[in-house]
Amino acid sequence: MQQATLALLDALRAALAEVAPDTPLEAAFESPRQAAHGDFAITCAMQLARPLKKNPRELAQHLVDALHRQAAVQRWVKALEIAGPGFINLRLADAAKQSVVSEVLAHGSCYGQRAASGKRVMVEFVSANPTGPLHVGHGRNAALGDAICNLLASQGCEVLREFYYNDAGVQINTLAQSVQARLRGLKPGDAQWPESAYNGDYIADIAQDFLAKKTVQADDRQFTASGDPEDLDSIRAFAVAYLRHEQDLDLQAFGVHFDHYFLESSLYQDGLVDQTVQRLIGAGKTFEEGGALWLRTTDYGDDKDRVMRKSDGTYTYFVPDVAYHIRKFER
Repeated sequence: MQQATLALLDALRAALAEVAPDTPLEAAFESPRQAAHGDFAITCAMQLARPLKKNPRELAQHLVDALHRQAAVQRWVKALEIAGPGFINLRLADAAKQSVVSEVLAHGSCYGQRAASGKRVMVEFVSANPTGPLHVGHGRNAALGDAICNLLASQGCEVLREFYYNDAGVQINTLAQSVQARLRGLKPGDAQWPESAYNGDYIADIAQDFLAKKTVQADDRQFTASGDPEDLDSIRAFAVAYLRHEQDLDLQAFGVHFDHYFLESSLYQDGLVDQTVQRLIGAGKTFEEGGALWLRTTDYGDDKDRVMRKSDGTYTYFVPDVAYHIRKFER
């Protein structure tokens, strides 16, 4: 039906050129409000009535007469009906609707695809923190994000698939401390087991491989464990890499791939988090209260203002997210 639709648009352009040769109006079909009104609605007559100082129904009749002289209309259209103040309802011939079958068979899996448009699109999805295995919610987001990427690519977009994850901050420190507790022989339920620690069996698996000084591959990089239970930096790096590797195995089994992995820690290393805060302060979007720095989100419809920097000097979780979105636009 794409062939028929494009041919009919050309026919409408020709009819417009005949009826209103000096008009800049673009030929376009709209969807009727009710299916009973036909397959396409044409509103050109009503749009041209005022500038041409003519009755819209009379203009519609002139357009219909001009359309009937077009070969594409004679081939693909069953009826053209004038309705209301000047609508033209177009009903497709059965052959037009049946033509879609031959188009699908001819193009196969490429049916509906478009040539490169030059538009670049970044799709960030899944973006699960490396503090545990993927769950069903992550799987849903993987399927949805991958489908969106495939759809955009089929329409000619250059798509960058990105996975953003937190490799810094409170959750990652908790992960490292949980593994360290396992390395020290502690387990959930013990008196010395950290209250906020992760209790899953996978923490024991990470600790076992860390002691064995194993090497894991994650995000095109390799990490080798030091095997030292007191080396918290090595524990942290190895645990993050271990879980990222496990996540990637699941995603690969799911048929989902990524072009780029973005680490939250890079935002701090590049100074972008501090720069983002200073930009917001300079723009007058913040205020200080109770020793904390607040963002005036109520100015934009939020139900309350949000803390950006806590009284202890640390940033809340959404500040690096803002910095990350700035970096997205810069790229």
